[in-house]
Amino acid sequence: MAKLRVTKRFTMETGHALYGYDGKCRNVHGHGYKLYVTIIGEPILDPSNVKHGMVMDFGDLKTIVKEEILDQYDHAIVLNKNSPHKEMGKELEDLGNNVIYADFQPTSELLVTHFAHRIQSRLPKTVQLFSVRLHETDSNYAEWYASDNQQ
Repeated sequence: MAKLRVTKRFTMETGHALYGYDGKCRNVHGHGYKLYVTIIGEPILDPSNVKHGMVMDFGDLKTIVKEEILDQYDHAIVLNKNSPHKEMGKELEDLGNNVIYADFQPTSELLVTHFAHRIQSRLPKTVQLFSVRLHETDSNYAEWYASDNQQ
């Protein structure tokens, strides 16, 4: 059987600030992110299997992305933990806000890489992560492809 790719789209509202950046994005601001997760595999061909015809149940993929990404990053503020923004982050946390202190600059490029690794670690052995695309705006996005990142 031929391998097929299937994609599921997710949305989340997340704020961030780019420490040391020379443009407007150095300020805390937010985005309505769209996250596209594409997996690749062969459909299950066993007619007695309740997942017959599926590469992976979209509901199972949704659970993984929800637990690994959305539950943490939706309506959160992501700050570089090595920046002075962490002082502001502590104040925001004290006011009940969800603040994530990343080990990296929270650009779309590094966020999509981080998300890909988290998703990849949870997928069943029968499928592989093909790509992850993170739209920061309607016209700007970053993509991660497994084929570009093979060791």
